[in-house]
Amino acid sequence: MSKLTLGSHPFLLGFEQLERLVERTAKSGNEGYPPFNIEQTSETGYRITLAVAGFREEDLAITVEDRQLVIRGRQAEDGADRVFLHRGIAARQFQRSFVLADGVEVSGATMENGLLHVDLQRAVPESVVQTIRIERA
Repeated sequence: MSKLTLGSHPFLLGFEQLERLVERTAKSGNEGYPPFNIEQTSETGYRITLAVAGFREEDLAITVEDRQLVIRGRQAEDGADRVFLHRGIAARQFQRSFVLADGVEVSGATMENGLLHVDLQRAVPESVVQTIRIERA
């Protein structure tokens, strides 16, 4: 007996890309750093907020790669002249990925009080009614 996958189910024609997105999301093992929030700011607007204390704007990169929003952070080395008696503030690089649905675009990003805000906007699709003519065989 063969395994029936999401993309091969007879009622889900054309959803092969959805199966690939689900697999890619499951493989991206984000360990929880940095913490983030996702909020709905309007009917078609969303905001992802990441806690990036200690990072400067130059240390962060935001890209969209194949419908995947990727946020990377890399801090420059402070130098070897500093001696820490206790180091409790994480100074490590990170990568966070979010899969964007079709029609969702990044509208901007801002940095405020150690929080990186990435604003998203979903385009409202036009309602199209299509009449199919039945031809005689």
